[in-house]
Amino acid sequence: METTPPHPARLPDSRYAVMRLVVTLLIMTVGSSGMYVVSVVLPAVQADFGVARAEASLPYTLLMVGFGLGGVVMGKLADRFGVMWPLLLGAVGVGTGFVASSFTSGILGFSLVQALFIGLGSGAVFAPLVADTSLWFVRRRGTAVAVCASGNYVAGAVWPPIVQHFVEVVGWRATYVGLGLFCGLTMAGLALCLRERPPALAAVPAGPTGASPAVAATMRPFGLSLGMAQGLLCVAGTACCVAMAMPQVHIVAYCTDLGYGAARGAQMLSLMLACGIVSRVVSGAICDRIGGLRTLLLGSVLQGVALLMFLPFDGLVPLFVVSALFGLFQGGIVPSYAIIVREHFPPAEASARVGSIIGCTLLGMALGGWMSGKVFDLTGSYHAAFLNGIAWNLLNMAIALALLLRTRGRWRGVAAAG
Repeated sequence: METTPPHPARLPDSRYAVMRLVVTLLIMTVGSSGMYVVSVVLPAVQADFGVARAEASLPYTLLMVGFGLGGVVMGKLADRFGVMWPLLLGAVGVGTGFVASSFTSGILGFSLVQALFIGLGSGAVFAPLVADTSLWFVRRRGTAVAVCASGNYVAGAVWPPIVQHFVEVVGWRATYVGLGLFCGLTMAGLALCLRERPPALAAVPAGPTGASPAVAATMRPFGLSLGMAQGLLCVAGTACCVAMAMPQVHIVAYCTDLGYGAARGAQMLSLMLACGIVSRVVSGAICDRIGGLRTLLLGSVLQGVALLMFLPFDGLVPLFVVSALFGLFQGGIVPSYAIIVREHFPPAEASARVGSIIGCTLLGMALGGWMSGKVFDLTGSYHAAFLNGIAWNLLNMAIALALLLRTRGRWRGVAAAG
């Protein structure tokens, strides 16, 4: 089928690309609401349905499973039809899911609605939009991807205090109805602004290490087969987000258990994710200079430090400080995977591979949310849950370091051969 060359105004790095980035940021903010809203209502849902903490964590777990699978499915649809149509489907899913959740009568029904509607619907937002953004920028791809992904954290900063307020005033069920109407209509309207398909990829510039594109993007990334390299990044993505989920999913419940109340926990979560916005933008600029793998390793080390700091401190002010540091330290981890794929894998396969790896990070969030609740139920303490998160974070660090060492050795070998 013949394709029309893109108008100059629709080329990568154009003003149109910047406009798309702004719209993408807004869609990400609205469409990512579900993963933070369910954390805020966790204590209310637990009390309403009369279930244990692990059971009350199940809706978040299934939502993130749906989110991850939705990213893979919607990413393939975006490759074929453009990102607008998956976003419209996502708008229907998120809007319907919030409204339907308000009518459920048990934790199982609530959890299934979270997965099938909100999770799959939200899947149209994160991975497809991150991949789409990477196709519209060349010179500042890392920064653009970070700005796009920061919408996920803008959602985390904006929605928790708003939702907590309405839960206290009208209850969680009425709050979900209002969320469904607002999010569904807003996502659909913004999606119509993204009709244009990405232009053909321009020549890929030399990477931040100075290596040529032929060295960076090959059929054997890191000197491994495509499948092995992809698999290691998927494991790394799962591990880092199991660790990341501990504070993000359970900070509200943790504050409630300590006697500070759900409102303080919601404020803490909002602060954590607001700092994550700063972290993502700064990490994007760093990524443009040092590359995706080094950015991933840096973020992983800092996230581990922040998790360790949760262990000795449980006062209100120290928890606010540590939560802010956690947000500042880990915000650049997930976007770095998209840059790693663009730097080391064949460009023609970037969208599908980004979707798969980000899907694994979301599955990691799902597993971490449930696992932390289960560890709490077994031990009666969140300290053991934090230790569990630290162990998973060490796995992520080990994989990132191993790939970086293989990459440095590979580039030295190419230079010597030259």
